[in-house]
Amino acid sequence: QVQLVESGGGLVQPGGSLRLSCAASGFTLDYFAIGWFRQAPGKEREGVSCISRSDDSHYYADSVKGRFTISRDNAKNMVYLQMNMLNPEDTAVYYCGAAPGCSLDTPDFGSWGQGTQVTVSS
Repeated sequence: QVQLVESGGGLVQPGGSLRLSCAASGFTLDYFAIGWFRQAPGKEREGVSCISRSDDSHYYADSVKGRFTISRDNAKNMVYLQMNMLNPEDTAVYYCGAAPGCSLDTPDFGSWGQGTQVTVSS
């Protein structure tokens, strides 16, 4: 089964940090751009960040620029999202998805995992 598995979410206070991980099951990440998306209750899934296959392009939503950093380690078949200066508006379930090329458009991606919950609250 081809699927991505997200981990690393949790409860953090405003201003805190978390690092999310995205692992591949059943396929190699090398051939795909990987995107991070999030979905808050009652809202549509939105693109947060994307990293190209060759790691030469990174994309970020305006709401997270300067706070979030995406990276990949193809040797470990992993993609990461370092999230700093978190605020309550970042509270959501975070998902990673795979696509042939980078974008922040949800329909372009597939192989979604079950997501990992991030809650920012004091």
